[in-house]
Formats: sequence, structure tokens, C-alpha cells
Amino acid sequence: MSIRRISSETRVGGIGIGGANPIRIQSMATVDTNDTEGCVAQAKRIIDAGGELVRFTTQGTREAENMKNISARLKADGYETPLVADVHFTAHTADVAALYCEKVRINPGNYVDPGRTFKHLEYTDEEYAAELQKIGHQLVPFLNICKEHHTAVRIGVNHGSLSDRIMSRYGDTPEGIVESCMEFLRICRRENFNDVVISIKASNTVVMVTTVRLLVKTMDQEDMHYPLHLGVTEAGEGEDGRIKSAVGIGALLTEGIGDTIRVSLSEEPECEIPVARKLVDMIEECAALRAQAEASIQDDTITLTLDAPDWETLQLKAAMSVGALLIDHKAHQLVIRLNSGSKLSTLSSQLSTLSDAILQAARIKFTKTEYISCPGCGRTLYNLQETIAKIKAATKDLVGLKIGIMGCIVNGPGEMADADYGYVGAGRGKISLYKAKECVEKNIPEEEAVEKLLELIRNDRK
Repeated sequence: MSIRRISSETRVGGIGIGGANPIRIQSMATVDTNDTEGCVAQAKRIIDAGGELVRFTTQGTREAENMKNISARLKADGYETPLVADVHFTAHTADVAALYCEKVRINPGNYVDPGRTFKHLEYTDEEYAAELQKIGHQLVPFLNICKEHHTAVRIGVNHGSLSDRIMSRYGDTPEGIVESCMEFLRICRRENFNDVVISIKASNTVVMVTTVRLLVKTMDQEDMHYPLHLGVTEAGEGEDGRIKSAVGIGALLTEGIGDTIRVSLSEEPECEIPVARKLVDMIEECAALRAQAEASIQDDTITLTLDAPDWETLQLKAAMSVGALLIDHKAHQLVIRLNSGSKLSTLSSQLSTLSDAILQAARIKFTKTEYISCPGCGRTLYNLQETIAKIKAATKDLVGLKIGIMGCIVNGPGEMADADYGYVGAGRGKISLYKAKECVEKNIPEEEAVEKLLELIRNDRK
């Protein structure tokens, strides 16, 4: 494979990320962070499955404070795995979480800037510079707390939550996503704070891969070498979520990019770990298959011949091997074949469907309904998996339609920006419905919301 990108090492508790360390695998809890028993039990399941970091949402200081209890309980039971606090909207929460967690994730899109409104705001150069100063005034004290307590920081940019300020200057572009990250990185370097991990995520695999590549190039130009976390956010569940993750994450892993990964599935979090492990274990094989697949291109078609011990591994291997080729538009058709004598030969009739699924994940050709669904976290206030199943059952035949099913507003409206419809948690037992970026119905009782969404779709399609 390509030589793995050389990054600096970041220490997160007792483990290293980047440098000469192996690629680390992680997941995120989905239970309320105030539920100590539930968090401890779920963290243990993630760790027992092979997770090397466990992340928890910390909406406010109450949740951040409870991380102390969760950490103590896990350590008392012999679990030393680093814990990560996930912070949005309230910067002070990050200060508190840094006292109790091995790493704190902050989102540049809402750390100091207000929540995204999708309004086009105008900034003079002086006003823009003043906003950057605000970031420094808030970020530097936080970094000092992290230095004192040996807490690492993840600067986690999400395509779905870029600030209106960044949007006003750069638009909804890879350049804007990268600059949102670089603003924070430059402050970290200025303050000589180096225990940093970077992530740039999107539900659109093309945006995710293109932007991470640009980030690597930009960091190299500014002599920065921080380790990178990879993930396709809101990838979904089942085979679609796995294929989409393998296309995006796999495209970068086969280029030597990536120091830690998470496969975001709308399933129980421990289910993410074996999928991520397979991707990491197949890097060299898929890099070689990618080279063979590129050499096979004729008449705008990739021909991929491979084998695997089971169907899921075959799906992941195929998607990972050709993801970058499709994202880069080296070809627009895909033919998958099995090696002679494969024990999966009885499934050969499904290879065409698999090809279509990979083409859709790479945004080449849409042959079925597209679902953008988050994995859930402690902010999710409705039964996400049950709701996804209901919506899928009612809309599975609407070819080409894109539906976002999101647990909360952190990334909801933004990640659904190219979706036709959105179903977003608005509060306990309340749902808001969207058409593209526009909220068309607010605070619908959860028991009525799925039917309201279907009614909205039916009326529009008439």
C-alpha cells in the first residue's frame, strides 16, 4: 500500500494516536450521559468488542460532571480505556469536561460561533478578524486547562454544522470546511498545544474524501502533522451504512491517510467495532485491489474480481477497493466478479445489486432511496432504530429520494442540506420536519411524526 502518512503522536490517556501507533478504533455511546449505569454498561460492551476510545455526548456541565462518575466506575472495574467528551454549543462545558476525560471534542462550527441559521451574513475584514479574536479568547483558557490535566483535544469539523461566518466567506465548500479547522489549529500551534487530533466528517462521501485530502495538503503547507480521525457521519444502518463507510473511510485508508476511525452506524455502538476492524485489517489487500481495479478500467467500467470468507467482508472489501476510483470519477460503472471456486458463488446473483449500492454510496448513480441517518447519542430523544425501520418500510421504493433521519439539531439540518426531506429530533418526544433546509413543521408529537412525514412526501409527489 501507499506509505502511511507520517503524523505526530497525540497522547490520549494511556494510548497514542498517530506516529508509529496502530490505527485506533472507536465508537460513541447512545445513552443519556446522566445515566451512569447505562453509560458504564454500554462502554464496557464497546470496549469488550475492541473499541479503544469511547465518546459520550456532554450537552452541558451536568453531563460533563457525570463523566467523573462514569470514569471512576469503569476504572474500578478494570477498564482503563480513554473516554472522550463530545461538546457542542456551550464552550464552558468543554472546560469542565477537560477535568474528567482523557480527550474533549469541540466543533469549530458552534464552539464560539452561534448555531447555523443558513442566513447569508456579510462580514467586513475587520468584523471577521474580530470574530477570530473571540475564538482565541475562549479557546486559549480551555487549552490551558487541557495542558494542566493532560487532556487531549479533538477538533472535529462537521460539514453539517459550519458556522454562518465561515459560510459567508467560503460558501459550502471543502475550502470552507478546511479553514474552519485551520483557524483552531493555528491557535493550538501558537499556544504550543500539540495533543490534538483532527476530524472532518460529512455524510456525503465525495465531500468527506475531497475535504480530508485538502486538509492534509493544507496542513503540510503550514508544516502541521496532526493525526487524523476518519468517519462518514450519518452513514445509516445495515448494508448501506457499511458500504457507505467503506467507500469513504476506505478511500483514504488505501491512500495512507488516517490514524483512528469510527464507522457511524444507526445500530448499537458495539456493532460498529467489528466493521471498523475489518476495514483496518484489509488496508493492504484493498490498496492492491484498488491498483488492479484501476488497471482494469475499460469503456468507463471498473471490473473487480475478488473473494472473501463471508458476504459482509465481501461488501466492505469491494467498496473499499474502488471507493477512491469512483469518487475521482475514474469510471462510472462497476462490475464485480468472484474468484473461481468461491464459496460465495451461491450469492453471485447479488453482485449486481452490490455494484449499484457502491455506485450510490460514491454518488455516481442512484437506484434506490437514500437514507442519511445518524447513529444516535445521548442527545437523541426518540427511538432512532425503530423510527428508521418505519420510514424505510414506507419509502423504500421511492428511487432517488433522499431522506434524513436525525437524532437532534447539532448536525441535522446541515447534513440534510442535499436531502429532499428531514426528520429531526426537536426535544423529548417532539419532532420537526424539513424540506431541504427549511423547517416546515415544528414540535410534532413523536407518535404522529412518521405519518406526517409520509403525508408530506405523498402530497409533494402528487
